[in-house]
Amino acid sequence: MAASAGPALSREEVDRALARLGAERDAVESALLSLQDHPGLRLLDGAGLTGRTQERWSVVGQGLPLLWALFDRYSETLASARAVRARKARPGGPELAELSELLTGDAVTVPGGAPDGPQRLGAPARLVERVSLDELMERMNSWYATVLEVVSAADAVWTALPARIDLLIAELRRVQTLAASLGVRSGTHPLGDDLEALDADLEGLRTEVRTDPLALWRPARVPAQRGTVPDGGAPGLPSGVVDTERFDRAGRALDGVRQELENLLRLRDDAEERLQGVGDLLQRADATLAEARRARGEVLAKIAATEVPAVPGPASALRERIVLALDLRQNGQWYRLAPLLDALEDAAAKELARARQSLTEVTQPLAVRAELRGRLDAYKAMAARLRVSEDPVVLERYEKARWLLWSAPCDLRAAAGAVARFQQALRPATGEPGAGAAEPGGSGYGGGTGYGGAGSSAAGYGGAVQDRIERDGIGLGGAAAGGEPTDGQAVDGRVQGG
Repeated sequence: MAASAGPALSREEVDRALARLGAERDAVESALLSLQDHPGLRLLDGAGLTGRTQERWSVVGQGLPLLWALFDRYSETLASARAVRARKARPGGPELAELSELLTGDAVTVPGGAPDGPQRLGAPARLVERVSLDELMERMNSWYATVLEVVSAADAVWTALPARIDLLIAELRRVQTLAASLGVRSGTHPLGDDLEALDADLEGLRTEVRTDPLALWRPARVPAQRGTVPDGGAPGLPSGVVDTERFDRAGRALDGVRQELENLLRLRDDAEERLQGVGDLLQRADATLAEARRARGEVLAKIAATEVPAVPGPASALRERIVLALDLRQNGQWYRLAPLLDALEDAAAKELARARQSLTEVTQPLAVRAELRGRLDAYKAMAARLRVSEDPVVLERYEKARWLLWSAPCDLRAAAGAVARFQQALRPATGEPGAGAAEPGGSGYGGGTGYGGAGSSAAGYGGAVQDRIERDGIGLGGAAAGGEPTDGQAVDGRVQGG
């Protein structure tokens, strides 16, 4: 935008131009003084720079001395114009022509060696240039934006990161102390290796922030080195963000390590109690298996069953792992104890469940016999309510069922059939006076509910018990379901008792 002298300005135009240029000169002086006192500039001048920051500042750092040199030329030319204007209250043609040349023409001589504007930084310099005041002001604004943007970006990084990095490193030291107290060290545990890698990364990041802050700055536009200022924006204000990705990633990694170490710390505090809990579970499992073995002997003696499940032995391998866990606890190897203790608790719970399942399977025939005895007692009480307990058929079937259920070994299938036949004997003939008695727990005899219907419900019990016997896989000998036992069955191999 270099201008040559055009038509002479009027006196009013000269006065307006002098006022405008004077205000601009004062604004530039104030901005240069502020830039000179900027903390970022002082840090850049005193820091041992590397990398991208050193590359940029080696060029942009020439800007402030150049700005003061250009400002001096600007001030000198403006002072000359003011002196010409002060010669006469009403300047004539020669004075107006001279003022027009100073204010609008290429009247400013720029010293040699100055690059021709920020858009050609590093280009060969010309010895002497002549520019107008307006062009000189544009050049100063462009240089000012270039210098201020670099200074502000570096200051933004130095303001945002160093203190946060120091705090994170202090937290890292605390976590390293905790890790050492738990026996977690580099080379022996992954968490120790992670802490060592975090230490190196944070130290490298702190060094990079101090010596190469622009490497952690992400500009939102092309750097002002090209002499551009976004529309509506203030020259030189930092347009971008501080790149905190590495810092944030290190913080998240440290949080993860700390949480795992705190879990190990809780394990150290709770290990004795948890190992005691595992021992208690195994003791209960052993007691349950002992009860199952005793019950198996009882079943073999009292129930005529061809198959009774075998009772498994104790889990010796599990006890060996408990001994290993005790050794790890004694030696403070908490990071090895943690997964082992979790596995032991799960295995001990499964061992107790296995023992309970074995006891349930072994005692199933006794549970079936107890259920049949309960049904028999209920039908006997019904017979008393119906006043048929002295009936010969009823009495005979009751005694037969009772004898089968209270003798050993007990034939469950024959006993179930006998209980069902005793229940059927309680059902009066169709049309017999007094019909309508209820099943145990139903309406009273003669209460309107047909006894035959209620009896039909009860009659199905014998078959239901037999189905349960077959479903549960209890192998039974003796008479077929529903058939009367032979005299030989009633005498041979039976002992009265529980």
